[in-house]
Amino acid sequence: KEGMERKDVMSKNVSIYKSQAAALEKHAAPNCKVLVVANPANTNALILKEFAPSIPEKNISCLTRLDHNRALGQISERLSVPVSDVKNVIIWGNHSSSQYPDVNHAKVQTSSGEKPVRELVKDDAWLDGEFISTVQQRGAAIIKARKLSSALSAASSACDHIRDWVLGTPEGTFVSMGVYSDGSYSVPSGLIYSFPVTCRNGDWSIVQGLPIDEVSRKKMDLTAEELKEEKDLAYSCLS
Repeated sequence: KEGMERKDVMSKNVSIYKSQAAALEKHAAPNCKVLVVANPANTNALILKEFAPSIPEKNISCLTRLDHNRALGQISERLSVPVSDVKNVIIWGNHSSSQYPDVNHAKVQTSSGEKPVRELVKDDAWLDGEFISTVQQRGAAIIKARKLSSALSAASSACDHIRDWVLGTPEGTFVSMGVYSDGSYSVPSGLIYSFPVTCRNGDWSIVQGLPIDEVSRKKMDLTAEELKEEKDLAYSCLS
């Protein structure tokens, strides 16, 4: 709710997620897929993973598709194109205001083929400034406007996330999912971190080999640092 800090939310939610994990461990099919939406989503998913050890780590993810969809929406509005013509934005890191919405690999379908977002927007100051902060702060803006967090947009994004996870991503398209880090892109393993992924046959894979510039690297490291702090805080709440 309005005025609540993440730390207030953390102490309440880690105990809830520990008991949810115990219930899943005891009763759920071991091959079930688990999507965590409630905040702090990445760290809640990590707690769930720790306390439901029989569910494979690849089957637990958290929702950053809402941020991904917001980023697509910002670009689509800016360029006056359908949102379905924009693809491959990336949300790196935490579902929080430290996340990094990255358009360096994003493309737009035009009448003369796919073009990079930066080339079409022609305004790096906006892409590196207002665009990023709007996506980062969107959740807070919604809470300010309606005194509660987003509801339908989160539900819609959860449907998108599950649909792509189960049925696969379209060829040449990647989406953002908060998943257990394997060390890709020098992100510390042991964190649930949002990466660009493709999905096939019910499994996700982190997109490899994307070039990362120095500015992006700093932003990606910053959000990883916050996730490490959250992880420590979560464990201190549990003890």
